[in-house]
Amino acid sequence: MGNLPGEATSFVGRWRETAQAVRVLRRARLVTLTGVAGVGKTRLAVRVATRVREAFPDGVWLVELVALAEDRLLAPSLAAVLGIHDQQGQRSATGMLADYLRDKELLLVLDNCEHLTDACAALTGTLLAAAPGLRILATSRHSLQVTGEHLIEVPPLSTPDPQRPMTPRSIARHDAVRLFTERAAVALPGFTLDAGNRAAVVRICQRLDGIPLAIELAALRVRALSATEILTGLDDYLEFLAASSRIAVPRLEALRAAIDWSFALCSGAEQQLWARASVFAGGFDLDTAEAVCGGKGIAREGVLDLVAGLVDKSVLTRTDYGAAARYRMLEAIQQYGAERLARSGDQAAVRVRHRDYYRWLVTRAEREWLGPNELEWFASLRREQPNLRAALEYCLTEPGQARAGVEIAGALLHYWVRSCSVSEGRYWLDRALALDPEPSAHRAKALWVDCWLALLQADMTTGQSLLDQARGLAHQLGDESALAHTTLCCGMAAFVQDDPHRAVTLFEDGLAHQHVLGDPSGVWIALFYLILATALCGEPDRTVAFGHECLTLCDTRGAYPSRIYPLWGLGLARWVSGDRQEAGRLLREAILTARQFDERWALAHCLERLVWIAEADGRHDRAARLLGAAHTAWRSTGMPSGPRYLAPAHDRCEQDVRTALEDEEFTAAFQHGMRLTLEQAIECALDAAGERTIATGPASAPADLPATLTRRERQVAELASRGLSNRDIAAELSIAERAADGHIQRILTKLGLTERAQLTAWITAHP
Repeated sequence: MGNLPGEATSFVGRWRETAQAVRVLRRARLVTLTGVAGVGKTRLAVRVATRVREAFPDGVWLVELVALAEDRLLAPSLAAVLGIHDQQGQRSATGMLADYLRDKELLLVLDNCEHLTDACAALTGTLLAAAPGLRILATSRHSLQVTGEHLIEVPPLSTPDPQRPMTPRSIARHDAVRLFTERAAVALPGFTLDAGNRAAVVRICQRLDGIPLAIELAALRVRALSATEILTGLDDYLEFLAASSRIAVPRLEALRAAIDWSFALCSGAEQQLWARASVFAGGFDLDTAEAVCGGKGIAREGVLDLVAGLVDKSVLTRTDYGAAARYRMLEAIQQYGAERLARSGDQAAVRVRHRDYYRWLVTRAEREWLGPNELEWFASLRREQPNLRAALEYCLTEPGQARAGVEIAGALLHYWVRSCSVSEGRYWLDRALALDPEPSAHRAKALWVDCWLALLQADMTTGQSLLDQARGLAHQLGDESALAHTTLCCGMAAFVQDDPHRAVTLFEDGLAHQHVLGDPSGVWIALFYLILATALCGEPDRTVAFGHECLTLCDTRGAYPSRIYPLWGLGLARWVSGDRQEAGRLLREAILTARQFDERWALAHCLERLVWIAEADGRHDRAARLLGAAHTAWRSTGMPSGPRYLAPAHDRCEQDVRTALEDEEFTAAFQHGMRLTLEQAIECALDAAGERTIATGPASAPADLPATLTRRERQVAELASRGLSNRDIAAELSIAERAADGHIQRILTKLGLTERAQLTAWITAHP
């Protein structure tokens, strides 16, 4: 388990430091690798973590902090990496982390802590005290100054001593020379260390003080220059620095000289792109670079070649995400670019373009939600979250820009909820609303969005205040959309206060208003909460009607991920009506869908309801196992025992299971369920017969279930098996072509097929 990246280039040397760090980490719970910029702390940390990961059954997790500017977002960011989501906001993110890690044997790698030293020190101290099985490996330019911290200084790579005789063999043993040689051979295939270049290479490594990043940048020059020419050029820069400072050039200036020289060897357009790209946080793709970095000397159509040139020069590093590529800069290179951008006079314009691009992105994603591309847009927002934070921070710190921050934060409602980032959403909305008090449609929207998030966290006092403000401003502006959503907020307030009958009335009013406005997003929200509220009111017929209407809305718009929620809502309704078999089928279908999209909130709900079904069926051992698995799933959402409206049924069910089993039997089954990974818990839930024991080792394959297609899916599958295109299927069934696309995708997923051509064989085998 974990998220350690693979090594893109060879790892040179550091055997002594690696062995030392591994040895210290076995006995110390907090180890910090310190050293100057560019010395290779991150690479060493990843290498050490890779060496020790077998000792941590709950995984080794890398948390990159370089793009994080806000202390308050440290704990939520760490939680996001671990897959722990903040849904209800009943506790701080730190408390949520401490609870989750309490019984884990896990290694956290916190990379680049130096700009968040105080926050990192406070968080690591709290987590280490709460979780005895936790160890932390940090990288920072200086100590975190936490009790029990063990420091390991990462020195530069070894270079030959100019005062000692040098032989080819002794020179090659030095890591700095080996690094230069290996990177030069990649840049210029066939490059080797020989009698003609050996002295120059040694001198280059000495002049750069053995700093890996500086050596790698210099080694790239072999494509155009000999080693002697590289040394001459490097000497010019170092002598200039030494003369201007009138002191010997320290290691940090040697790195700066290497970066400075790399900058000088770029074309003017490449230099401009380097500087402008420094505004990105956490990376960017080509489309983003064209939008933000193009203009005023850089043609949009020329950005691709410039990006390729900077990748070739190792200014940018490339990572592939499926068919798309993303680019990023190492911290020292990005800081250098930011300095150049500040001196260029373009900084204000580039930051505005950055802000405007991400404002466009969130607005477009909001429009695309509840459609066939909602998953792609959600994934895009998740990748771009560091840039969204940077854009919001710019809006809220630059005079006169707060209105744009209100617009961006308000447009992210569905992202804040579906990514379980409710507290972060409230953080940005609260700041933006405080800075932009003037009446506007964007403010009205941000008020009701902030209200909705507060109500999701059962913060009634704040929620009611925001609701009153939103409703008053909506009436003042005559904003029908805001009025419709404030009605839904009133329904949510009643729902949270355990008044489902009043909630139903208000949700129905909101649904009617949303229908008139033609807002599918608002219609979906109203229908989903009507499913839950009518189920709690004991009105199963109405629940089923609302559930099927919500599913139909998702199907006609091709919104496959959004089907998860009405499915588990219908599962609740069938349970209430006593149809346990159909409830189980719906819940397992929801789990199959939620599994693909890592919808942990929905998965936890489904596991909870399957516990109730198992207990009602008298399968108490299975119920106890699922209780343990559900407990772990709820903790991953930031809630130890689920939402308040489920508490009575949960407590009643757990008590019945405990009564039916001996104490030792219940405890063993419950703990077995708790030890399951999320994937193993899903497998256990999908095992409808409940006859298999799931081993708490590496996750095995999911249970084989008989595939069940709905009537509409069966129609689509049969048409597809006859060779009809999606457009023809849509015309035949009088549905949208995107809906046909969504049906085909869902059918293939359900049946475990990879190509639509396989449908013919499946239809034949399942008449």
